[in-house]
Amino acid sequence: MKKYTKIGLSALCSSLACIGVANPGTLDVTGTSEATWTNLGGADTGNPIGMNTGLTFTGNGELDGGQTFSVTMAHTDKAAYSSSNITLVTNSVGTFKLSSAEGGQGIGGYDDVMPTAWEEVWDTGIATKANFQKGVGSSTNISWTSPKFAGTTLQLAYAPDNDGAANNNKAVSGAASDAFGKGWDIVLDINPQFDTGGFNLFVGGSVTDQTDNDKSGQTLKNLGGDHEEGVAGLEVTFGPLQFGGQVSVERLRTQTANTTNYYGNSSWGVAFNVNDDLSISYSEARHVQSKVKKKSSVVSGATNFTANNINEFTPKSWMKGDSIQVAYTIGGVGLKYSETDYDNTAYGGFDSAKAPKESRIFAVSLAF
Repeated sequence: MKKYTKIGLSALCSSLACIGVANPGTLDVTGTSEATWTNLGGADTGNPIGMNTGLTFTGNGELDGGQTFSVTMAHTDKAAYSSSNITLVTNSVGTFKLSSAEGGQGIGGYDDVMPTAWEEVWDTGIATKANFQKGVGSSTNISWTSPKFAGTTLQLAYAPDNDGAANNNKAVSGAASDAFGKGWDIVLDINPQFDTGGFNLFVGGSVTDQTDNDKSGQTLKNLGGDHEEGVAGLEVTFGPLQFGGQVSVERLRTQTANTTNYYGNSSWGVAFNVNDDLSISYSEARHVQSKVKKKSSVVSGATNFTANNINEFTPKSWMKGDSIQVAYTIGGVGLKYSETDYDNTAYGGFDSAKAPKESRIFAVSLAF
């Protein structure tokens, strides 16, 4: 880790003279690099060697009243800034954050947090059509997290237009998605810790307004309600053992035939930390979707689902996967292995999915 002090704070103080800075700020830089060897069963692997590098810049400072602030920027592989946050931690009223991190705040931070030695089941080299509930986390948003009480926090997150856009300064998202309006997330996180372990129980929901127009400006008439998402889960730690499960749901309210109206996900996992360096895990994930079946007998002037017979949905189609993983750390070097199997990776029937269903990955990661 390299540390640089007093970077640009004189300009900050001159433009914000009403806010005193008690101590000079610092900028910390951390990084990772990972090389992988991937084999995909049932598909042409081609060149199996891949790599990824990333840097994270974290600036910290303190105000006269004891409040602290921080700025985080993640610079991922191929020189792309993937996320950034501006955070103010107050003395007694909680934490405020402006975030453009993908799935970072609200329910987006809980899309799949089950125990694994390395990665989520769906992030081990197999391409799937899994859809995860992100709430306002994929849009630039403002959030507040309450002070922690007995291991419990309440978080609220708000996006003025939950359109999936992360704006630069002096920019607006425009008509990135005319179908979505403002969005709200709320998450209750209960995470007490004891001498022998602890548990993490969380439940959250998201509601986004939907207007009467889609991206192309075509009238959709009645969408039947707001875009709704929810998540709930429990993770337990007992000594070196971690295990847990969670579910998430999403209702899109679409009325177009043969388009998805419902997504659901469930996952569970168990991890065993053999010692401080070695851990092993087994985890499973299951995903379902349901589409609007048909739109028939349209009644002129009708504005509800029942009158237009568009509340008929197809039986749920599904896909599922499981993964065995091992991770071993030697100082700043990590050796990792995953073996994953997936069925019906495109929400097909039992035999219809043609995407690769097996992957085996060996990785070497460096942290600095």
